[in-house]
Amino acid sequence: MAATAQPSADRSALRDAVSLRLQGAGQRRTPTRDAIVDVLAGAGRPVTIPEILDADDSLAQSSVYRNLVMLEQAGVVHRIVTNAEFARFELAEDLTGDHHHHLICVQCGAVEDAPASALIERAVHQAIDEVERATGFRTTTHRIDLVGLCVDCAA
Repeated sequence: MAATAQPSADRSALRDAVSLRLQGAGQRRTPTRDAIVDVLAGAGRPVTIPEILDADDSLAQSSVYRNLVMLEQAGVVHRIVTNAEFARFELAEDLTGDHHHHLICVQCGAVEDAPASALIERAVHQAIDEVERATGFRTTTHRIDLVGLCVDCAA
């Protein structure tokens, strides 16, 4: 899987935002973390650790595991757990500005991004308002994972 080229200004802004998050978590930016962020930014979809390793052969598997944990703790990366052998990872949506939901296949573990349409978002926000009124809970963000069968497994 080859990462798609990202304009250097966008990459620089992303790296600056990642650096701030890491500093907030008492960590620093490293070349390995930059490489992982670059792979995730160029992937265009949630990816597994083997896919990250395939995209950048300079990365060591143990280092990717360790750094993904730190990037997740710092709020840079979001982990998507499926019933497949490997979790998938993507950049946090507030870093990318790409709010979306996921379609997760229970048979093969595939994960696809699903756009967050205005209609869906209105319905979600109405449900959130109702839950907040009933419970006093205050929502800061939301994620929706639709779980079922992908088009290939449903066939």
